[in-house]
Amino acid sequence: MVTDFIYTDKVILRMQKNIVAQKDKILEAAKWFSETIINDKLIHVFGAGHSHMIGLELYIRAGGLANVNAMLDPDVLTSNGANRSGKLERLSGIADVIWEDHVIKTGDIMLIVSNSGRNALPIEMALRAKKEGIKAIALTSLEQSGKQPSRHPNGKKLMDIADLVIDNGVPNGDGIMQIDGITVGAVSSVSGILLSNTIATEAMQMVVAAGHKLPIYTSQNIDGYNNDDLYARYKGRVKYI
Repeated sequence: MVTDFIYTDKVILRMQKNIVAQKDKILEAAKWFSETIINDKLIHVFGAGHSHMIGLELYIRAGGLANVNAMLDPDVLTSNGANRSGKLERLSGIADVIWEDHVIKTGDIMLIVSNSGRNALPIEMALRAKKEGIKAIALTSLEQSGKQPSRHPNGKKLMDIADLVIDNGVPNGDGIMQIDGITVGAVSSVSGILLSNTIATEAMQMVVAAGHKLPIYTSQNIDGYNNDDLYARYKGRVKYI
């Protein structure tokens, strides 16, 4: 045991094991991230429901990349109605509406987050990316996705469409503990944030090693620093600046 807390110990051990298993794919994703930085392109991050938190984690925060566009559409966020967003995620046609609300250009890449990878919205976001020639990275649970049928008419899942698939190491049902016979202790958000930050920081190291400057936000709560130049640089390209 690492700590006296069952959940914490289970998370640490599971994440360590998964990071090792996904090392090659993490490095490949980091390479794609680094290329967007060097070529002044964007990383678009999409997730519905709780998966949108991965986009928020990477978006306009201290120590984070400035070339990240979080596709935070209010209609599919839990803040606009949890049950409502869950139903909308299953409907075909919404991905195109959200896509067209963002500036996505050749050379950009997309990180699509969906634990189950079975709903129409993330699947169709990946299909649209493929149609537009945008590389798509899927962050998903291979265990859950492998055990649950697709909810899309074509029968495919996110892991079948994305150009690069990274397993978040999350068990079917998300929880990693049992209390009174009930599965509890969701881990998909923890895993997604760990993996996305690992990819981003590896990419940063690659960019610096190649002799380029990083577009990094500083904390707005430390006197003497500001992000005005970065806001100006990405305004009009990153939707919610």
